[in-house]
Amino acid sequence: MTNTNPSPETNPNTSISRMPNPAEFVPELSDISAALFRATGNRSVPRTTMSLVHLRAGQIVGNTYLTILNTGFLRKAGVSEERITAVSSWQDAPYFTDAERAALALVEATLQPAPHGKERVSDVLYAEVAKHYDEKALATLTIAIGQINFFIALAVIGKPQPVSSLANEQWS
Repeated sequence: MTNTNPSPETNPNTSISRMPNPAEFVPELSDISAALFRATGNRSVPRTTMSLVHLRAGQIVGNTYLTILNTGFLRKAGVSEERITAVSSWQDAPYFTDAERAALALVEATLQPAPHGKERVSDVLYAEVAKHYDEKALATLTIAIGQINFFIALAVIGKPQPVSSLANEQWS
């Protein structure tokens, strides 16, 4: 079935969602979402780092909902436009700490296919990340990457309305 709604550029009030809010049909989704946010909200990893990681994940999978949402979170946190824009090219951008670089490398390794015969997350990468994050923070960062992977499926299949805040209407 083809979405015949006018594009959001021509009618910003038109939803592009493919499906209604899945939580209407599977109410446990709200509990899962809340549990993941609690698990990653323990402050062992800065919220900005989490949003940078989630923004990079949205970029990797090419999802507008996730990129706009996490860009909005970063703007609200006072992150500069240069840093936000440079997430897609973080490897050579001067705007990130070594810890943020390690977290961005970890999400890329997790989401992208490994070269033939190689692990996605090598021992070298794991050691680099572990240099910057203690055990609790590393577990939290791992859960945050799992959290965004969970939401990637909802975002790319359901195609919720791009929003800059979770308070805005996402599903039609």
